[in-house]
Amino acid sequence: MNDIIKKIEDAQLKEGVGNFRVGDTVRVYAKIKEGNRERIQMFEGIVMKRQNGGSRETFTVRKISSGVGVEKTWPLHTPLIEKVDVVRRGKVRRAKLNYLRDRVGKAAKVKEASR
Repeated sequence: MNDIIKKIEDAQLKEGVGNFRVGDTVRVYAKIKEGNRERIQMFEGIVMKRQNGGSRETFTVRKISSGVGVEKTWPLHTPLIEKVDVVRRGKVRRAKLNYLRDRVGKAAKVKEASR
């Protein structure tokens, strides 16, 4: 039974979407449906965490908008995401950057990596 589920989930994976890591600053181009229209909206911020794996993998991006922290979580392999562009590579030593929620201004920055 487990092999059947694995085959179904593997068929749903998108190609070439996982080229970013925790601490990177990314631009997520997501499809937004408004009534009968569909448009693409950009969300730029720092990747705070990546969870799970396979077709259930999710990632969370945080940005500061008008002085208020905004976090969004998306499934990595959803058809609602057009593409994910890496703006900056970050150098972090944690898998989850929850400590950024308490920081403001320059303290909330992540050092740039030389990758």
